[in-house]
Amino acid sequence: MTFENLRSPDRQLIELRMEHADLNASIDRLSQVVPHDELLLRRLKKRRLALRDQIHQIERDLDPKEPA
Repeated sequence: MTFENLRSPDRQLIELRMEHADLNASIDRLSQVVPHDELLLRRLKKRRLALRDQIHQIERDLDPKEPA
Protein backbone atom coordinates (compact mmCIF):
# COMPACT_ATOMS: atom_id res chain seq x y z
CA MET A 1 0.00 0.00 0.00
CA THR A 2 1.45 3.35 -1.02
CA PHE A 3 1.30 6.61 0.89
CA GLU A 4 -1.18 8.01 -1.64
CA ASN A 5 -3.59 5.19 -0.80
CA LEU A 6 -3.32 6.00 2.90
CA ARG A 7 -4.34 9.61 2.31
CA SER A 8 -6.89 9.08 -0.45
CA PRO A 9 -10.27 10.77 -0.02
CA ASP A 10 -11.92 7.36 0.30
CA ARG A 11 -9.55 6.41 3.13
CA GLN A 12 -10.07 9.77 4.85
CA LEU A 13 -13.82 9.27 4.60
CA ILE A 14 -13.58 5.86 6.26
CA GLU A 15 -11.42 7.23 9.08
CA LEU A 16 -13.73 10.20 9.67
CA ARG A 17 -16.81 7.95 9.74
CA MET A 18 -15.11 5.67 12.27
CA GLU A 19 -14.18 8.61 14.49
CA HIS A 20 -17.74 9.96 14.17
CA ALA A 21 -19.15 6.59 15.27
CA ASP A 22 -16.73 6.48 18.21
CA LEU A 23 -17.83 9.95 19.27
CA ASN A 24 -21.48 8.92 19.03
CA ALA A 25 -20.80 6.01 21.37
CA SER A 26 -18.83 8.20 23.79
CA ILE A 27 -21.56 10.84 23.84
CA ASP A 28 -24.21 8.18 24.48
CA ARG A 29 -22.21 6.70 27.36
CA LEU A 30 -21.45 10.09 28.89
CA SER A 31 -25.10 11.15 28.63
CA GLN A 32 -26.14 8.17 30.74
CA VAL A 33 -23.76 9.01 33.61
CA VAL A 34 -25.32 11.13 36.34
CA PRO A 35 -24.05 13.72 36.90
CA HIS A 36 -22.34 14.11 33.55
CA ASP A 37 -19.64 16.56 32.55
CA GLU A 38 -21.52 19.21 30.55
CA LEU A 39 -18.35 20.85 29.22
CA LEU A 40 -16.93 17.57 27.96
CA LEU A 41 -20.28 16.64 26.44
CA ARG A 42 -20.45 19.98 24.57
CA ARG A 43 -16.88 19.58 23.31
CA LEU A 44 -17.58 16.07 22.04
CA LYS A 45 -20.75 17.21 20.28
CA LYS A 46 -18.90 20.11 18.69
CA ARG A 47 -16.17 17.76 17.43
CA ARG A 48 -18.82 15.35 16.12
CA LEU A 49 -20.47 18.20 14.21
CA ALA A 50 -17.11 19.26 12.72
CA LEU A 51 -16.49 15.66 11.64
CA ARG A 52 -19.90 15.49 10.01
CA ASP A 53 -19.10 18.66 8.07
CA GLN A 54 -15.78 17.19 6.93
CA ILE A 55 -17.51 13.97 5.86
CA HIS A 56 -20.09 15.89 3.83
CA GLN A 57 -17.38 17.99 2.18
CA ILE A 58 -15.40 14.94 1.11
CA GLU A 59 -18.58 13.25 -0.15
CA ARG A 60 -19.39 16.34 -2.23
CA ASP A 61 -15.85 16.39 -3.61
CA LEU A 62 -16.04 12.72 -4.57
CA ASP A 63 -19.50 12.91 -6.12
CA PRO A 64 -20.26 16.43 -7.38
CA LYS A 65 -23.88 16.93 -8.42
CA GLU A 66 -23.04 19.35 -11.26
CA PRO A 67 -20.49 18.80 -14.01
CA ALA A 68 -17.23 20.59 -13.34
